[in-house]
Amino acid sequence: MPATRYLFVSLPSRIFDDDPFSALSATIGRDNGDIHQFPIPSFKIGTLDGLVQHADDLAKLNSGCEAVVSKLDDSLLAILDGDEEKAAHQKMVNDKPTDHYLRSFQWNKVRYWPDRPLSELVESLQKDLQNTDNDSKAKFNQYNSVKTNLAALQRRQTGNLSTKSLTPIVEPSLLVQDSEYLETHLIVVPTNARKDFLRSYETIADKVVPRSAIQIAQDEEFTLFAVTTFKKTSAEFLHKCREQKWTPRQYKYVEGGKEEEQRELDRVAREEKKVRGEALLLGRASWSESVMIWAHVMTLRVFVETVLRYGLPLEFVCALVKTTPKQAKKVKSALDTTYSYLGGNAMGRDKRGRVTKDDASLTSEMAAAGLGMTEGSEYTPYVYYELEFP
Repeated sequence: MPATRYLFVSLPSRIFDDDPFSALSATIGRDNGDIHQFPIPSFKIGTLDGLVQHADDLAKLNSGCEAVVSKLDDSLLAILDGDEEKAAHQKMVNDKPTDHYLRSFQWNKVRYWPDRPLSELVESLQKDLQNTDNDSKAKFNQYNSVKTNLAALQRRQTGNLSTKSLTPIVEPSLLVQDSEYLETHLIVVPTNARKDFLRSYETIADKVVPRSAIQIAQDEEFTLFAVTTFKKTSAEFLHKCREQKWTPRQYKYVEGGKEEEQRELDRVAREEKKVRGEALLLGRASWSESVMIWAHVMTLRVFVETVLRYGLPLEFVCALVKTTPKQAKKVKSALDTTYSYLGGNAMGRDKRGRVTKDDASLTSEMAAAGLGMTEGSEYTPYVYYELEFP
């Protein structure tokens, strides 16, 4: 299924003879995407210098919104084991699909009162985005920590003999305990080297107790042996085992250790399930919050850029176009063809009638208007922004 891309387009009403939205819809073409009116409140405009600063701040905040939404998408997928269909069900805004929220967008006047100065609105959105990011990050980090802990405990229960816990496997009767001179070592040997081990373990170091090797367990890869040596030569024996690629396992019998390990595994499994549920709920809520913030940031970007481009009195039409990345190019081409004259000297046409840009004139006009173009941005003769969710 192709990705969905949303386009925000604003044009001055004075250029239209008839209904502006109908004319804009005709230019874009119904086959290129679904077109909806995008209502923008009347905000306090302030000074030109202030608007230029707001435009820069909002561009940075927009990048922050994109980063937070992308991280939430990754986190939701991780919690749901990469199941994109399940993750899509969590991407709701106010308990409705994200697409529905954007198509029916209304500015939240209770939370972000339009009569407040633009600087305060931008600051409120920044704080809300940061809080959302911090809360979700903390919960996802907690879940990842518990999940890692559980995985480690499970590996100790289900791994091979070189890594798994020996507590449920080794009976205390097999070990020499409380001896002044002797001690038992547990050695994991690759199964294909089992015969070599039995043939040579007694002679690789001094004072290995003859015929003391006892096979305790075996899996598809390894065999576990108990071998008794004198304590004074234990270090040499273990060193020689490592040279032979035989793995000594540290083990000390503890009364009730088997039961305690199982209780710890059960406890962490319950904790993982609990924290997973909490992380999923918070991820869903954070998605809703961050998308809502992003839509409000986009609204302010369109408003500020509209004032800077078209001036006062502020009369404009704004549309939201739901399309695909491929169709978005057609929408952009249709808009450029119809409204390139709004760019003045910055836009022209070649001999075939195709729209071209005069970069020198563009730079001069942008500077004269007090507008800066960020690196990698593309000038359009009208207000135009794109948004795409992961």
